[in-house]
Amino acid sequence: MTEHIQMTRRSILAGAAFVGAAAPLVTANFAQAEEPPAKMKPADLSALPRKKVELIKPPFVHEHTQKAEGGPKVVEFTLTIEEKKMIVDDQGTEVHAMTFNGSVPGPLMVVHQDDYVELTLINPETNTLQHNIDFHAATGALGGGALTVVNPGEKTILRFRATKAGVFVYHCAPPGMVPWHVTSGMNGAIMVLPRDGLNDGQGYPLTYDRVYYVGEQDFYVPKDEAGKYKKYESVGDAYADTLEVMRTLTPSHIVFNGAVGALTGENALKAAVGEKVLIVHSQANRDTRPHLIGGHGNFVWATGKFNNMPDLDQETWFIPGGTAGAAFYTFEQPGIYAYVNHNLIEAFELGAAAHFTVTGDWNDDLMTSVLAPSGT
Repeated sequence: MTEHIQMTRRSILAGAAFVGAAAPLVTANFAQAEEPPAKMKPADLSALPRKKVELIKPPFVHEHTQKAEGGPKVVEFTLTIEEKKMIVDDQGTEVHAMTFNGSVPGPLMVVHQDDYVELTLINPETNTLQHNIDFHAATGALGGGALTVVNPGEKTILRFRATKAGVFVYHCAPPGMVPWHVTSGMNGAIMVLPRDGLNDGQGYPLTYDRVYYVGEQDFYVPKDEAGKYKKYESVGDAYADTLEVMRTLTPSHIVFNGAVGALTGENALKAAVGEKVLIVHSQANRDTRPHLIGGHGNFVWATGKFNNMPDLDQETWFIPGGTAGAAFYTFEQPGIYAYVNHNLIEAFELGAAAHFTVTGDWNDDLMTSVLAPSGT
């Protein structure tokens, strides 16, 4: 096993020139932040209650209260890193994915503002690569990335105080290889709710009946001379070719929740007329433009920060790369709603689309067919 890991790392290092001119600066800055300050001492939180949360696979979200109960807590999560081969379309295209808890995206974590997030990050010895985690919700040490570097067979525990309310991206950020890990699927989101829950910006509460997490992912799969997607024995074997494709800035796939069609058909998101749904949407690398065909974003925090006034009645909203956004909508009509990246090429040709299946009674006042399609 050790020999295999060393061989894989040698092949990875051999392709390091593809990382780009900024890599030495990024790596140097990372190295400077890697050692904790000499005066760093763990805070004494022994008086605070603790809550252990079992994370679940997106698009679903673990149970949580929308309003905080009592004072701040220490909320414990565990993420296990899994390097795995995944199929991303119905043609059998493979990616050597890097994942948190085996899914793309990683699970959505939910806490309340001023809670403490205590994360156990495990890198099993069956993996081949070094990993870490950078929380955009955290303050200091590269979002925790400088304190969480784990080799295969290691684990680490990071704790940070969630001081900002909103939805935020987290992702792997190892020295010199950040884009490769992120575009291989190693990202997710955390939602930090205000202690008194969401509101409409005027002080009136917004309570959701359902919450779904959509993680948009760009993959860069190399092709052979005949234009067919290539397959590789290991993540290390794919490294150099994948980086060449990444440097074109042209994804081969842009998908929701890990694969083309992952949130359609039998896996479509469910709702009913009258239900209030919160959609959390993240993109750790590229800009995106979510749009609910046949619906709206009644209240939208496009950059995901709940202390900002939400935008109202949006048709399409813009989420910058490296950001998570949130949209709140009350469904008013039954049927199938397409939820897409409204760069329609990316939605229809590359895979960035999902479906909501909504049950209930049709409202003719909102829409009716005055004349069905017919001959003149």
